Amino acid sequence: MLTMGNWLTWALLSALFAALTAVLAKVGVAAVDSNLATAVRTSVVVVFTWMLVALTGEVADVQMFSRRTWLFLVLSGIATGLSWLCYFHALKIGPVSKVAPIDKLSVVLVIVFGALFLGERMSVAKAAGGLLILAGAVIIALG
Repeated sequence: MLTMGNWLTWALLSALFAALTAVLAKVGVAAVDSNLATAVRTSVVVVFTWMLVALTGEVADVQMFSRRTWLFLVLSGIATGLSWLCYFHALKIGPVSKVAPIDKLSVVLVIVFGALFLGERMSVAKAAGGLLILAGAVIIALG
């Protein structure tokens, strides 16, 4: 398992790669069906991640998954697939500079869902940050 650095380092790297994903996907989806483009991207992700799991020797750990783990990972995979299909279609028909910020409204929803379903504390900072993200996405989308 990758444990180097802290959560912030990994989150910033995630943001960097997500930004690259948006720009590269916008170019890649330009002349093809967005669903087909999503299938290609997803296939690359599947092969890449299974190679990583194999190289780190963690393949056998899948046997320890409980039914609950399987259920929630499968549901998460379905949600990811639906998100990617919608995202690629939005990229195909809209400007990446507007699509990506709207997509990041997921952060606002995660804050709300975390409080409602996971019992995470809603602080003034989280609420204010969520509202700023919402305001920023709306300003960019309308601009």
